Amino acid sequence: MKARLPKGYGRPDPNAMMRQVQKMQDDIRAKQEELEAKEYTGTASGEMVTVTMNGKHEITAVKIKPEAVDPDDIEMLEDLIAAAVNSAAAAVDKDSEKEMSKMTGGLNIPGLG
Repeated sequence: MKARLPKGYGRPDPNAMMRQVQKMQDDIRAKQEELEAKEYTGTASGEMVTVTMNGKHEITAVKIKPEAVDPDDIEMLEDLIAAAVNSAAAAVDKDSEKEMSKMTGGLNIPGLG
């Protein structure tokens, strides 16, 4: 006598799996758009230089306090700007990684984030 499993046991329903994958893709796309629209701020040297960028790593604002500008030391100002940009970019990457990890259950899926 051959045992029969109740309907739904044994083989997964390929249509249900495809619907789940499609929903996950849609959710990920929506989250990526949300993250791209967010603004992130990076600062350097006690907020002497502040850089704001969006989630697409596009700089939207740069603020430099007057006391950060020394005509005899332009190199220092350049370093402060670079540090603030890197700080903002790190914030974008950290937030994106955290949010995508929540959606994928920690799976490393190429092309995300």
